Order: sequence, then structure tokens, then C-alpha cells
Amino acid sequence: MRSISCVRFVLLVPAIVSVLALAACSSSSSSSPAPSHPHSSMVGMDDGGELMYMGDGLAASAQGYTLAPAGDSVAAAGFAFKILGPDGKPVTAFEPEQTKLMHFYLIRSDLSGFQHVHPTMAADGTWTAPTEAAGPGAYRVYAQFIAKGADGQAVPLVLSQSVTSAGSAPDKPLPAASSTTTVDGYTLTVDSSQLMAGMEMPLKVSIAEDGKPVTDLEPYLETYAHLSGFHTGDLAMAHLHPQGGVATTPTGGPDLTFEATLPKSGQWRMYLQFQTGGVLHTAAVTLDVR
Repeated sequence: MRSISCVRFVLLVPAIVSVLALAACSSSSSSSPAPSHPHSSMVGMDDGGELMYMGDGLAASAQGYTLAPAGDSVAAAGFAFKILGPDGKPVTAFEPEQTKLMHFYLIRSDLSGFQHVHPTMAADGTWTAPTEAAGPGAYRVYAQFIAKGADGQAVPLVLSQSVTSAGSAPDKPLPAASSTTTVDGYTLTVDSSQLMAGMEMPLKVSIAEDGKPVTDLEPYLETYAHLSGFHTGDLAMAHLHPQGGVATTPTGGPDLTFEATLPKSGQWRMYLQFQTGGVLHTAAVTLDVR
């Protein structure tokens, strides 16, 4: 009996090992991450399925692309620049993001003087941003776009660079953090209680006029509001997409929820743009982020 048991054990061992090996392979395969986008370190998806940039926007060059301004001054109206590709040549192939091929931002070092405009591109790849003349001081410009790479992949990026405007002027104090702000007779109530740096968390905004909820928000850049933020000190940027993606009805409001991924803790100056009656309003509020 002993010899027979030994034989049975010897025969069973390879089978057991094979089963365990197959189970291990199956477990490893099921837990392996799905293939990622080639630029996944800087790419995310909003809940509308559109690509969005996930970095801090502080680099002048990334993924082989470079922001190349025609000059380093923003004193005069208008700002010209090119986006150079991995081959060093001006890029002319872009994909729209929120209806525009290029979003351009300007902010002063004290987080005042915000401008968000949409440049036009010449045939040679030169973009001209229709900015207003800026007052004296240090500024930063940002180009937000989705380039179409040579491999056909979409590359969402925010590139930025420091610029100046001649002369000197004292910095404006940063307004204290608040849960409310007003603009053009509208009151915005902001719930940022869930925000945490480096994590996608909801940021909620409600808009009222004369104490009554506003329900006539018009689509602006395919959504009912556009929100961008700038971090104190280093001027890191975040562009936040509203949940729900494209506006689906002629009017919206009063409540908006944004997918907020802010890369750093500290204070952020947030600029929310919304449209009513064909007029674009820009509200600003300071938030504390853990």
C-alpha cells in the first residue's frame, strides 16, 4: 500500500503544479492594466469621453512640443506664438477641444489680470491671441491644445512661459479664500469641501440672481461654464471640465459640478466663465485646497 500511495503522490504533483501555475497566470493576466495611451502620464478622460491634460502646465516643452512666442512682452494688444513639434517645425495639425483648436490664457504673477482668448492660426503655424494690453509686471502665458502626432495619436497639452510687461506696479493682495463670489449681479456659491490635491474630486457651483436660482445659462464652449485655476506662487494651471460633457439643452443651471483634479495643495485662484443673454461673465474666487 505504501508503494502505491507513493506512486499516486508522484503522479499528482505535476498536475497540482500545473493547476497552480495556470491559476497564477490567470490571476496575473486579469490584474494587468489595460494598455494605456502613449502619453498617459499627462492624459485623462472627462466623463464625456474627451481627452484632457492632467499636468500642472508649467513647462514650455513637453512630449516633444514647444511653445515658441514671437516675443517676451505682453504690453501691447495681441500675442503671437508658434507650437513647434518634435521635428522642430511649426505644428499646423490640431484637434478641437471644447470647439476651439487653441485656448490661450494670460495671468499676472499675483493671479490678477486673467484673460482667456482663442487665437487664430496663419498658414505658417503662427497663432495670434487677441489679448488686451497688459499693465506693468510679470506674467505667464499658457497655450492649451490637442496636437495630432505623426502617429495619428491625439496629444493634449498645456505649455506655458513667463513673460513681462515693461514698468513696475505693486502686486495686488490675493483675495481671501471664500465660498461665495459675485459678478455682474450674479452670486456664485462654491462647495470645495471635497477638494484634495492630486485627486479627482467634485467642485460644485450654484448660480443665483437676486436670490433666485439662475436657469438661463447658455452653452459656452459646448458647456454651461468654463473653469480654470491658477496656483499661488508657481502659477501652476488647471483646466476643469464640467460633468455631463456637452450642453444638451438650450439653457442650464443653476447647479454645476466640475471634475476637479488640482495637482497641488495650497491656494488657487479660480476663474469661472458663464454666459447669459449673449453676454460672457467671468467670476473669480480663491479656494483653499488640502
